Amino acid sequence: MQSGTSRYQRLPRHEVVSQWIRNEIDSGRLGIGAQLPSEKELQKTFNISRITVRRALQTLESEGLIYRKQGLGSFVADFRLRHGLVRLTDFSEDISSAGIEPSSKVLFYAQENASKDIAKELGIEERSVCVRLDRLRLGNGKPIAFDRTWIPLYYARLLDGRDLERETIYQILQREYKIPVIRGRYLIEAVNADRELASYLEIKENQAVLAIHRTSFTVSDQPIYFQKRFYRCDRVIYELELERDPSKNFHNPSALPLRQFSPLFVQPIKNGQSHC
Repeated sequence: MQSGTSRYQRLPRHEVVSQWIRNEIDSGRLGIGAQLPSEKELQKTFNISRITVRRALQTLESEGLIYRKQGLGSFVADFRLRHGLVRLTDFSEDISSAGIEPSSKVLFYAQENASKDIAKELGIEERSVCVRLDRLRLGNGKPIAFDRTWIPLYYARLLDGRDLERETIYQILQREYKIPVIRGRYLIEAVNADRELASYLEIKENQAVLAIHRTSFTVSDQPIYFQKRFYRCDRVIYELELERDPSKNFHNPSALPLRQFSPLFVQPIKNGQSHC
């Protein structure tokens, strides 16, 4: 473990320690449930008193980032946030509901010819022109996900000239053109990040990410877009809850209706503060 004092020279001594621990948690070097260095180790590393170490730990505990066990030490808390995803939502709605500030960076926006697989998802002919939109999705300024979205030319033209770093496809189509998104088809799997994806998400190449493939539909079962979203696994997991109604499923007990489908977000740290 290396001292971080040189990076935070202007901070009070207790905040030097708490900021270093925040950065270790935010980077994933200290994962949920991981034990923090002991008070004695922190004293030695940062050349500070035991009282200063305890003040730093108390700050982190009050923020919800750590918890302490008598006689065992301090541990990283499970500070993932939950919200429902039973209805169709977009990234900004998901993240905002979790108390995290969303933002996006457009990395690519141009026409291209649809591959066989993309054409099938969009309901168009292979090699037909569509628009591809790549965006890096951020929470409190930290990378959470990378999106690659293909849009049929008709709907893409409605997005021309729009600020796709601040506006979402849902917002533009539904609010301004009265084109509702009424259904979504999801495929969720774990994949390894290639070099390009790893660089966007600031993770190691071949590190596992959560991939969600989604096709969104409007009326008459018309596809609006097909999207591949790749989440950092340390930023989100999904929780699925099913509920059996014996009166409705007596003859088919395996048919369990969806009650809740929820992403649990890890709160990225902004300016050294947690909002849990």
